Amino acid sequence: MDRRTFLQSSALFSAGAFLSPPLAFAAPADFPLVRVPAAKRNFQSQAVELAITEFKKKVKDRELAWLFENCFPSTLDTTVTFKMAGNKPDTYVITGDIDAMWLRDSSAQVWPYLKFLKQDEPLRKLVAGVINRQTQYVLKDPYANAFYDDSTKKGEWSTDRTDMQPGVHERKWEIDSLCYPIRLAYHYWQATGDAAPFDAQWQQAVKNTLRTFKEQQRKTGLGPYRFQRDTPHATDTLPMSGYGYPVKAVGLICSSFRPSDDATLYSFLVPSNFFAVVSLRQAAGMMEKLAGDQQTAQELRALAREVEQALKEHAIIDHPKHGKIYAYEVDGFGSFNLMDDANVPSLLSLPYLGAVEAADPVYRNTRKYVLSENNPFFFKGSAAEGIGGPHVGHDMVWPMSITMRALTSDDDQEIKACINLLKNTHGGTGFMHESFHKDDPKKFTRAWFAWANTLFGELLWKTYQEKPQLLV
Repeated sequence: MDRRTFLQSSALFSAGAFLSPPLAFAAPADFPLVRVPAAKRNFQSQAVELAITEFKKKVKDRELAWLFENCFPSTLDTTVTFKMAGNKPDTYVITGDIDAMWLRDSSAQVWPYLKFLKQDEPLRKLVAGVINRQTQYVLKDPYANAFYDDSTKKGEWSTDRTDMQPGVHERKWEIDSLCYPIRLAYHYWQATGDAAPFDAQWQQAVKNTLRTFKEQQRKTGLGPYRFQRDTPHATDTLPMSGYGYPVKAVGLICSSFRPSDDATLYSFLVPSNFFAVVSLRQAAGMMEKLAGDQQTAQELRALAREVEQALKEHAIIDHPKHGKIYAYEVDGFGSFNLMDDANVPSLLSLPYLGAVEAADPVYRNTRKYVLSENNPFFFKGSAAEGIGGPHVGHDMVWPMSITMRALTSDDDQEIKACINLLKNTHGGTGFMHESFHKDDPKKFTRAWFAWANTLFGELLWKTYQEKPQLLV
């Protein structure tokens, strides 16, 4: 893989606009085999393989075809373990190089396969197994973000000062950890009509989610969750005895940590509260139609309305250059944090999650802000530009942010440039990474990060189906 060499383009983007078209890319005549051999793959989907075959046949850019074959099935090839537990599917999904299952990552990793479920019964069962496993985890601890396959295991964070249980990898409270399973469940149901995973246990998990969200509105106190860790990294622990800095109870939901697993500064995390509004309404519809539980459905919708109104009142600020934009975090007292992070939910990703319309004027202004150097975590170098975050540090661009920029764009030139940029910055590996240095794509973190791979595959397949001319 290291024998591959690339011409690195100059920066492709300015703040929301292109400086110049992508430079021509010199690729070698052949591409090394980097995908796991068929005999060693964790799971094989006939429908996904057919999609790969079609893409390789129709897309003339051989490097993009190679990248799609490597990246799109990465989750299935390397991270899933499927079995039947009694008569129920059960699927454990690791992130890649960390042997633990995040509620967020596991949902996002299988998300792009939903459109293939009607064509592939084994794949449908695999995704149903993810939903079943997530249900068990939410019932175990709705405040935890990541779990082990072994329910008795005590891992590296077992000494964190919080209510840790065996089988929990990490207990960082993040709103999106409870939103992602609902998103996956709702769209699985819409795609298949299968109600089997949504039994009494799943319904109780939804009630656990509702209770947790209400607790973290902190209307009657700080709530049951607190977290501290012995660490030199401020982003890995919470101040104020583990509760985080004070907030004013205005109807928003506290998220102690971001989807990057970094601590929030102000715990009303705006993108995650937007995500919660969508998820609460999806859960309400399912509880109403599948469980006949009108009371819980009403409570879910009432909370969604309350959070939505609070976002309108507290999440929009006036920026001196960009006008009305969404803050990244607020505290209800009037303080706010202006930035965006590459991890999803982010401000950039709100249309992708169905939380706002892409044409929403405040979102459009926010988009220009987060894709500019006014965002402290927008990094621009000789190889690339894009959003990073505190999790990895200065000058490290996350491919996920470039992919999300394309997925939320309606501009053909922008989409094409994002795809070319991703093609030019995989560091000779044939896969996406957690992050890479803005001046050198071969300086990257996490060689095995399935979410970034599968998300890039989702972008390529979406573009192939909707705008194939952009892949030429």
